[in-house]
Amino acid sequence: MMRKLILGLLTALLLLAGSTQEVDAQKVSLKTNLAHWALMGSPNLSVETRLSDKFSLDLGASGNLWKFDEPKELRYWAAQPELRYWFCEAFNGAFIGLHGHGGQYNIGGWDIPLGRLKTFKDNRYEGSFYGAGLSVGYQWVLSPRWNIEASLGGGWTHTNFRQYECVTCGALRDTGSKDFFSLTRATLSLLYFFK
Repeated sequence: MMRKLILGLLTALLLLAGSTQEVDAQKVSLKTNLAHWALMGSPNLSVETRLSDKFSLDLGASGNLWKFDEPKELRYWAAQPELRYWFCEAFNGAFIGLHGHGGQYNIGGWDIPLGRLKTFKDNRYEGSFYGAGLSVGYQWVLSPRWNIEASLGGGWTHTNFRQYECVTCGALRDTGSKDFFSLTRATLSLLYFFK
């Protein structure tokens, strides 16, 4: 289901982007989200390519596959492709984006006193998620090879989960699925361009 949703979304967006005027120079950037490193300490990498003078495609992934000291757990992988429309030109100024997201997680033992995240302190959750959202952002040109980007987005997420009684024990408490709207994208990224 998740693959079909993401592939269908990307196919429709690429067809829309393909109808725009081609530009002479294809630009490709490699970037990392510094905010993600600071907040989660997790590796992340994204490749963004110009599709036309007004459209680009960003393909991002992140993950944390190692264990923390007990009693904390935060292992996950996630992917987030995004098609962007640029108001000025690709990789310069303001943009809006349409993104999909999906991945798997194993999290527990974290004291996050915000809404539904409060349950992570005393419980562990395993599961998968997928969804879609909209974002707005801006890129500042630093030099011909470097940019800085900031973006914020929100949207829908569907998750299937298994809830365990504590972070380290294996007693299953509940299973289920949820749909919710929330923040789905927050970036402060450093970009390097290949020409």
